[in-house]
Amino acid sequence: MTAPALIALAHGSRDPRSSATVEALVEEVRRLRPDLRIETAFLELSRPRFDKVVDKLVRAKFDEIVVVPLLLNEAYHARVDVPSVVASATARHEDLQIRATHVLGLETEFLSVLDLRLRDALARHRVRELDALVLAAAGSSDPLANQAVARLARLWGNRHHLPVTAAFASAAPPATGEAVRAFRREGRRHVAVASMFLAPGTMVDRASELALEAGAVAVADPLGAHPVLARTILARYAVGAVELVPV
Repeated sequence: MTAPALIALAHGSRDPRSSATVEALVEEVRRLRPDLRIETAFLELSRPRFDKVVDKLVRAKFDEIVVVPLLLNEAYHARVDVPSVVASATARHEDLQIRATHVLGLETEFLSVLDLRLRDALARHRVRELDALVLAAAGSSDPLANQAVARLARLWGNRHHLPVTAAFASAAPPATGEAVRAFRREGRRHVAVASMFLAPGTMVDRASELALEAGAVAVADPLGAHPVLARTILARYAVGAVELVPV
């Protein structure tokens, strides 16, 4: 019996660095599970699009697919876009079963990747002292999604015994620059910013620019391709594959 195929479904971006990072992450997943058929797809702006990847898998005789959305919150794209494309693909292929899993989300295990990226940034800027942290994320019109980022930020700050603020690149305050300036008004002069984004892009660049203009001593790269994220994708896949098994 052939295992279900896995589609790692990202949002997509006009920035080629974003799709390249997603592809690198999917390569990490393939390295961990070379026995699985694993494909990358995007909701918009990047190629290949989800429907084309599904068609390719159907031509390859796969009748079960597990979709793991490479999204960090349960906001609009997770609630609306992912179910929509899955429903459309299922309607086009009569005997195809597709199971979309929970999104990657904001797992506490990701804090170790944040720390790694931040250490790299501090080393590049020769920073030896910190007195505050900012956790930058995309932001959402859904307050629950933003609250999830704030909770993760508090956990991260507790790890390092430092004050921390969540900041957002869009849809919600504060912006990264505002968060850095607020700490500096308190007299904190060594504020570093970590990037709770999956991949680089225009939004990430702007958040970084605002933070540096406001006086941040370093801004870390996004999470990117890392085995911790790859293992999380496979954990989501395992649950989705089990849900496809007839009861």
